[in-house]
Amino acid sequence: MTRYGYHASHEQHSPSTLLKYVRLAEQAGFDAAMCSDHFHPWVPSQGQSGFAWSWLGAALCATNLDFGCVSAPGWRYHPAVIAQAAATLAEMYPDRFWLSVGSGEALNEHICGAHWPAKSERNARLLESIEVMRALWAGETVTHYGRVTVEEATLYTRPARPPAVFGAALTPATARWLGGWADGLMTVGAAPDALRSLIDAFRDGGGEGKPIKVQCAFAWAPTEADARSAAHREWAANLLGTDVLAVLRTPKQFEAAARFVSVDEVANALPVSADPVRHIEHLQVYAELGIEDVYLHNVARDQPEFIDVFGARVLPQLR
Repeated sequence: MTRYGYHASHEQHSPSTLLKYVRLAEQAGFDAAMCSDHFHPWVPSQGQSGFAWSWLGAALCATNLDFGCVSAPGWRYHPAVIAQAAATLAEMYPDRFWLSVGSGEALNEHICGAHWPAKSERNARLLESIEVMRALWAGETVTHYGRVTVEEATLYTRPARPPAVFGAALTPATARWLGGWADGLMTVGAAPDALRSLIDAFRDGGGEGKPIKVQCAFAWAPTEADARSAAHREWAANLLGTDVLAVLRTPKQFEAAARFVSVDEVANALPVSADPVRHIEHLQVYAELGIEDVYLHNVARDQPEFIDVFGARVLPQLR
């Protein structure tokens, strides 16, 4: 059965506020939660960038939900540090934390000052990082010289079961590549045919039988005008192509690149509606595709009302 979780957007809300929201989400009947892991917001007006790893410990303690986040080990995070952070959460909260990994965006990763290479090189660095992390979780003493360097690292605090590692993919090519080594697939909401193509590529690449998670962005507000306005204000920059999303370096660059994206273009690309029934129709597709976990990300700012309305009117119908 498909589960429906809440997405906590660190780019848009302060950590203390997000902690309140995940408590509300649990009370309203959401099954799980996940969060972003950004150093910068997408655009300056979003205004936040809390540290996900500090927040996750508090969120896991404050609720009974399971949590995950999407990170890019090998750049601003050394893979040994991510391995230690994930192991600590998994030891404190057994079977309640998962990790998704991707090749990253310059927006967050360029701050360490390293050259930002082509996608193929970033993928190679990612896979090296995952191999290091899994060796550390297995209790090995790791010395590794490659795209990342590790010397005599041993992880002494380890969970009984290491966290699942989901590979993050936005294209069929990436999904096929990670199918053989990831424990599951993490992707974003898309049109059914596009999503089906991506899932098929993941399964063809070795992901048959592995779980799939989707972060689904949309805009709901009490009126159509408010929903359309919020979608454009908060999410226009995310309509830029995947090649652009990966290489722009600052929130101001994203703001400038999105200045010609219209309200209609955003409304055509995202599910945007004040009618909960419209959102039910859109979200039902994910269950039909056999997706295990769908994380609802309402990009509009009024989260308490969204949580109440969807908890009362949307989640029961989806189930």
